[in-house]
Amino acid sequence: MSQSPSPSEPPSEPLPPSYPPPPSDALNTIEHMRESVFFEQPHRRRKLQRFWMLLPLSAVIAAAGVVADSTATVIGAMIVAPMMLPIQGTMLATVLGDRRNLTRSVLMMLAGAGAAILIGWLVGAIVASPVTEESNTQVAARATPGLIDLLAALATGAVGSIALVRKDISDTLPGVAIAISLVPPLVVVGIAAESGDWGSSLGSLLLFAANVAAILGTGVVIMTIYRVARWGGVLAAAGSTPVPGVKTVNRRRSNIAIAGMLVLVAIPLGLSTLVTRTLNSEQAAITRAADDWAGDRDLDVVSVEYVSALTYLVRVTGGDAAPDVAPLADRLESAGVDPSNVEVQWIPSVRVNAGD
Repeated sequence: MSQSPSPSEPPSEPLPPSYPPPPSDALNTIEHMRESVFFEQPHRRRKLQRFWMLLPLSAVIAAAGVVADSTATVIGAMIVAPMMLPIQGTMLATVLGDRRNLTRSVLMMLAGAGAAILIGWLVGAIVASPVTEESNTQVAARATPGLIDLLAALATGAVGSIALVRKDISDTLPGVAIAISLVPPLVVVGIAAESGDWGSSLGSLLLFAANVAAILGTGVVIMTIYRVARWGGVLAAAGSTPVPGVKTVNRRRSNIAIAGMLVLVAIPLGLSTLVTRTLNSEQAAITRAADDWAGDRDLDVVSVEYVSALTYLVRVTGGDAAPDVAPLADRLESAGVDPSNVEVQWIPSVRVNAGD
C-alpha cells in the first residue's frame, strides 16, 4: 500500500538539465567550456596574467623569427601564442548569447592584436635594413593570402572547436595553434608597415581577419552540430547558468554578423587568388617564349620576374651585342601576351682564362 507524502514535506523540485546529455563520456560540460575560454571568475585574474605574459613573449619570438627568416622560430611562437583563447571565447559567447563575455572576449582579441602589431613595428624599427616581401620569405608567405588560406583556416578552426567540445581530442590543440597562425601575421603587419611595405602589411592583416572569421564561423557550426547552443539556452532558462544575471545577445544577429565577416574576407581573398593565378600563368607563357627565343640566339635566360603594373622583366645574357627583340615580340603575341608589358634586360658576358 503506497504512502502519501507528508503535508509537512515540500514537494521536490525537478533538477535542471545538464549538458552534455547522456551518454557524455566524450563531451565536456558547458561549465568546462566556459572555464576554458572565458575571462571570468573565479580565475579571471590568473587568466589575464597568463594571457598578457604569453602574448608579448610570443609576439617577440614571432617578430624575431620573421626578421631572421627562421621558420622554426615562427612555429615556436605559434605554439606559445594565446590568441586562440579570446577568439574562441567570442565564438562560445555568441553561441550561448552571453553579452558580457562576448564584450570581454572581443576587447581582449582587439587589444591582443594591437599589442602584437605594435611589437612587430618596434622590432622592425631596430632592424638595420627594411624587412619586405622581396627580401624576406616569411613576409612573402603572408603578404598575398588566397582562398586556399581561408580553406585551411576553416578546417583548422573546426578542429579547434571540436577539441573544445570533446574530451578525447584535446591533444590536437598544439597542431591547431601551428596551423591557424594568428600572431605571426600580426607581427608581419607591424614589421612590413614600419618598412614601408604597405601592401604586405594589409595582406597580412587580411590573413589574420580570415583566420578569425574562420574560427568564429566553423565554431558556430560545430556548436550547432553538438547542440551546445540549444542546451545552453535550456540551462539559462532553468537558472543553472554559472554567471547569474547574464545579459543576453541576439544570437541570430551575431551569427549573421559572423557569416557577413566570412563573406567580406572571402571576396578579397578570391580576387587575390584570381590575380595570382593570372600572373603565374602569364609569367609561365613569357618564360616559354623567352627560352625558345634565347635558344635560337645562343643566349641564356637569367630570370623572368614580375615587376609591377603588369610589367615583366626578362633578363638574358650572352652574345656580343644587344639582341633583336622583335622575334621575341612575335612569340609573345602568339602566346597571347602583350609585348608592351615585357621588358628585356641584356647582361653582357665576358669569358676570361683564370691563368692569364
